[in-house]
Amino acid sequence: MAVLLVALAVFLFSGFQLVKIFLEYKQGTDEYDKIRQYVAEDTEDTGEEDSSQPEEEEKDKPVPPSVDWESLKSINPDIIGWISIEGTEISYPVVQGTDNDYYLKHTFEGTQNAAGSIFIDYMNSKSLEDCNTVVYGHNMKNGSMFGLLRKYFQDQESVPGKYIWLCTPEKNWRYEIFSSHTVAADGNVYTLFSAHDDQFQAYVEQMKAESLVDYGVAVSKEDRVITLSTCTGDYSTRFVVQARQEGAY
Repeated sequence: MAVLLVALAVFLFSGFQLVKIFLEYKQGTDEYDKIRQYVAEDTEDTGEEDSSQPEEEEKDKPVPPSVDWESLKSINPDIIGWISIEGTEISYPVVQGTDNDYYLKHTFEGTQNAAGSIFIDYMNSKSLEDCNTVVYGHNMKNGSMFGLLRKYFQDQESVPGKYIWLCTPEKNWRYEIFSSHTVAADGNVYTLFSAHDDQFQAYVEQMKAESLVDYGVAVSKEDRVITLSTCTGDYSTRFVVQARQEGAY
């Protein structure tokens, strides 16, 4: 009888924990779904034909997400950008805190939640003009946040697109992916370089060489790189997707 009671208690506790996790995931997902009302990402053309060459050229230009910055800033003044990855559901506000701890467990609206936020390293510049800007996001089991990075960028066949938008109130930056791979949690991938020098040249070449996918993108020390980082389930490793700043639109 005692054994049955213990087993029942364990079952009930496990069930409670699962419900708690589900509700926390749903709370985080619902919050970010609501926040997306301030962003328009429809990049499709109208389908109307026009022989005007200038208009055809306009259609070929990349169309960045349209972001209502004032509304988002009124919710959280820590916002520095909006990230959207081509061909994926990944579309989130990007914040920067005074450390790299707070936004690991707090959402964009400041709610304590395991989903946390997408955030750049607190030592990076908000202007995204550093050699290497590190962008962190959780690998959530429901696929939210950066939970889909490994699904899409671990092999050639699953890559959905090659561009990342990281828009700011000042500029809409588009990045071209050149590397995706598993790294040591304390590895040199997280180095924040102070200059576009030979050390940085060696770094970007190494990152490209270690990629699991050949993106066919040339890199140089003149590039500005973003490193998207998420956990793998192994505390000693992380999965990263890296891209070079291709232009502003």
